Amino acid sequence: MSETQPLTLPPNFNPETFMLARWEEGKIYHAPRLAAEFANDLLANGAREDVELAEKVLDAMLACQEAREGDPHLGNFLWEREDEVVEDLNAVQFCLFQLIPLMINYGNALSADLQGRVRESIRLGLEEVRRIDVHFRYTNIVVKDIANTCLGGELLGDEAFENRGYEKFRAWMDFTTQNGCAYEFNSPNYANVAMRVLHRLSELVQHKPTRIGARAMCARIGLSAALHIHRPTGRWAGPFSRAYRHALFCQMPPEIGDFRAYIEAGLLPDWLSDALDYHPETFFLSETADSENGVGISTYHSPSFALGVSSQELRSQTNRFITGQSSVFVAHHKTGTDQTGVIYSRYVLDDHWLGSFRSTPARSNDQILFEEGQCHNVQDGSRAIVLYSPKDLGAMAPRSSAKAVVCWHDRGLVDEIWVGEEKVENLPFDVPDGATVGVAIGPVLSAIRPLARTDLGRNAPLRLVAYDTHLFLELYNYLGPSKTFWEQGHPGSFFQGKPRCGFYAEMAERSDYADVQSFVRAVAGGALRDDAAPPVTYDAGKTRPWSVEYTRGGETLGIEIDLLAWVLQKRWTHEGTLGWPPLESPVARQSSTGEVSVGDATLICGRQPAWLFACSQTERYVAAFHGVEPEPLTLTVPEGEVHVEAMGTGTVVWDKGDVTVDAVQCAGVKVAGGRVVSRVTAEEVA
Repeated sequence: MSETQPLTLPPNFNPETFMLARWEEGKIYHAPRLAAEFANDLLANGAREDVELAEKVLDAMLACQEAREGDPHLGNFLWEREDEVVEDLNAVQFCLFQLIPLMINYGNALSADLQGRVRESIRLGLEEVRRIDVHFRYTNIVVKDIANTCLGGELLGDEAFENRGYEKFRAWMDFTTQNGCAYEFNSPNYANVAMRVLHRLSELVQHKPTRIGARAMCARIGLSAALHIHRPTGRWAGPFSRAYRHALFCQMPPEIGDFRAYIEAGLLPDWLSDALDYHPETFFLSETADSENGVGISTYHSPSFALGVSSQELRSQTNRFITGQSSVFVAHHKTGTDQTGVIYSRYVLDDHWLGSFRSTPARSNDQILFEEGQCHNVQDGSRAIVLYSPKDLGAMAPRSSAKAVVCWHDRGLVDEIWVGEEKVENLPFDVPDGATVGVAIGPVLSAIRPLARTDLGRNAPLRLVAYDTHLFLELYNYLGPSKTFWEQGHPGSFFQGKPRCGFYAEMAERSDYADVQSFVRAVAGGALRDDAAPPVTYDAGKTRPWSVEYTRGGETLGIEIDLLAWVLQKRWTHEGTLGWPPLESPVARQSSTGEVSVGDATLICGRQPAWLFACSQTERYVAAFHGVEPEPLTLTVPEGEVHVEAMGTGTVVWDKGDVTVDAVQCAGVKVAGGRVVSRVTAEEVA
């Protein structure tokens, strides 16, 4: 230990507090979770000076835990040392996620007194975690709950905590896989968190069924992420349930680099590189986060762009400082440059925009335009219909504007703008009702055809404007003197339905059309039906349908909602009514029917959740079974077959004939055309 050189202290280390500091607007802040992470780094390095400093850092961090009897959040932590009370309930999860592995890996290096204090801190924290009992919908926090409770319970030798963690993991797994993807769907920030947490759980947990299940769930979340990465740009394509500014606006290096690093570091399995590199250049991806409440996502990949929508916004989160769902999200790149452009949409009240709000003083770098509306959307390939309405216009707070906005984030990348037959040379530009707006950026064409809008004032504008570095298409429901909207109070005696606001959107490769005007004409030439039932004062049982359908070239896309309840009624294409597929793509599918096929590969198992990934180019195939009870499983690939007489939760990987089985329960493995090279099980099935 004495030969190890101590760590160089980071420049933001504060020797007066023994914590890492951040300065915001002349104020200093210290985060306990970052102190615990720093202590982990010090102990990992292991020099005598590091251990001594780690004890001081931990002592300062523990002083930020609420330890007063009678406090409703006894055991939680302050988000910042400077806070007066516990407010962010997630602080305990972040702090325990550092403290528990620290004690597992390096606890013996600490003094006996500090070991006892940290263990007691963990016990108090786990009691708070149990009281909070965060719902399965909050994906990145519930997996932290699970990991902290499993690992903390094992560290403390507390069977009650252990069993709570094991049981909650199984229940979360069932909740997630009965729908398809994670409820907190496709978040560049939080999918990464979930994958890191599940990987740590699989590395450290002693309970084998949880260890194997964590690997399976980490692979499933990783598969969804891989299929959302747009290979030409390397960007993680939307729609996002939640995203910070740097992810939404591509202000960091392309996400494909981090994803490959996860594979190289062993956080994700090797076969996921095939999902990045060998999917078709053009394909459509659909997943479901909540089939009961109609939450699904879809993404279309084209060589120059990716277009994604979700059926509705994420409603389990009310954090206004993080974006909600991007109903239209397009990533594209301009020819000859590495710049990535972004198109997205939002509903905005009172012209709130970037920088208008902050989450905490220490998070101002994450300022973002947040979602103040509700939406229902439908997509088929490069076409989408987006229906918007304000979320809480009926609240008694006065409002001066309410609008949906389509934003081309970097107008410096815009080559041409057309409105109908007119090329736009100057902004602002008033868009006539019924006109189609076309915008060309490098190899990408985008068109927006606004729908009929409810005017809550007089002459609500429809216009193109320049704002800072952005190009906006503003679709107003109201612009005028600040006022309250009695007629939007729901339930209320004046309510006759949500205001209508929305648009039809279409993307195309520029090479598919002679010029931008030809594309605009094509989109404008489609048949658009936009019908809403007449206003009716709300009463229980009444409905007011709003139906929108677009048809061109024999292809139809449609959606119908109820304006009174603002709920989805149905979505359809020319092929019929759309359902809620757990996972549907050319290279991977998920089902609970008992049979899943991808290309020439087929998985047959019990009628419980299962998915299949197939890459014929590399001869790698992955079958995953997430059922509760063991079932016979057969994976048939062009090169051979794997049959398992009874298999519980886990995966079977065929890699050029080498077969790996990683399952909670397993019995009777037979392979034709290959050989078993690894078999890991928690228990054998009799």
